[in-house]
Amino acid sequence: MQPRREVADVLRHADITPSSFTVHQQKTLRAIEQCRTSALGGHVDVCTDCGVIHISYNSCRNRHCPKCQGHKREEWIQKREQELLPCTYYHVVFTLPCELNPLALHQPKLMYDALFSAAWQTIHQFGKQQGIQMGMIAVLHTWGQNLSLHPHLHCIVPGGGIDQKGRWQKQLRSNKYLFPVKALSKVFRAKYIHQLRASGIKDQALIDSLFTKDWVVYAKRPFGGPNQVIEYLGRYTHKVAISNHRIQKVTPTDVTFGYKDYRNGSCRRQMTLSNAEFTRRFSQHILPQRFVRIRHYGILSSAWKRGKLQQLQQELKITVKPLLVAKTQLYRCPCCKTGMLVTIEVFGKRGPPEHYLTEKQPVPVS
Repeated sequence: MQPRREVADVLRHADITPSSFTVHQQKTLRAIEQCRTSALGGHVDVCTDCGVIHISYNSCRNRHCPKCQGHKREEWIQKREQELLPCTYYHVVFTLPCELNPLALHQPKLMYDALFSAAWQTIHQFGKQQGIQMGMIAVLHTWGQNLSLHPHLHCIVPGGGIDQKGRWQKQLRSNKYLFPVKALSKVFRAKYIHQLRASGIKDQALIDSLFTKDWVVYAKRPFGGPNQVIEYLGRYTHKVAISNHRIQKVTPTDVTFGYKDYRNGSCRRQMTLSNAEFTRRFSQHILPQRFVRIRHYGILSSAWKRGKLQQLQQELKITVKPLLVAKTQLYRCPCCKTGMLVTIEVFGKRGPPEHYLTEKQPVPVS
């Protein structure tokens, strides 16, 4: 179901040229605003079965755009299905305290790189104490439900690993959590502050305050099985700061959207912000250029996937399904629901050729 209002509608009423936005942020906001409009041109498709003509405008393909993540998400999930191992998978969330938000705004790459590094060092250290090499998939989210800055990592960790002799060890612990949460929190805090110091952050007052605060590492219950892991990946990997379905009302001056109030039992509430404030909050979650927000470590890293992981799957007699082309790349005809749409012509800002706009009859498809 298509949402009635979109983030792009808000941006069309907002001024995205102030000096408070970087050039990269302005380009991203403009791309989202122009996504699937005549400004980006489009293409003419025809159905292979019924021959009906369909005219579509191009998408911006920006990773921050709420409308452009479907294909990427499906392709990524299908690849991850090739890498599942016969063990329990755990969900661990590493969160930065709000005292670090000013630094995250001014030096996002440094802060987020340190977050990835500290989280993996923490998991790796706990696995090493068990005598195994572990793996991890980490996904960076920088937002809260009300679009405030809330940097945290969602991590999927397989409950097993490789011992010193190269043998697979399936289960780490017998209880319902991967590692003790309080111990994870203390080690994570020490690892992250060490990363800050190594990166040249010398604000001693800030560092002292970080040591006096309890950091949050949330370890959820393990997934029920591989299907739950894949379902989780689909919900979290290619999320953006806010989906279009949460936008409830847009006026020339303000926007109203829904959110979950986690501090009060996850109650659903509404928030109204001026278009300028909404755009400012949204821009906080535009990542630096070429910043990698999904990273793989240990036995799930790219180095392991070049042969070692496949060899391990063979030793464990895991049947890996062949990798298929993502179904979302093949557009199904909305009229007959059976045929596929094939592009027969592309056009620019001037719009589609006039004879396609007046086309009434189906056209033959060879």
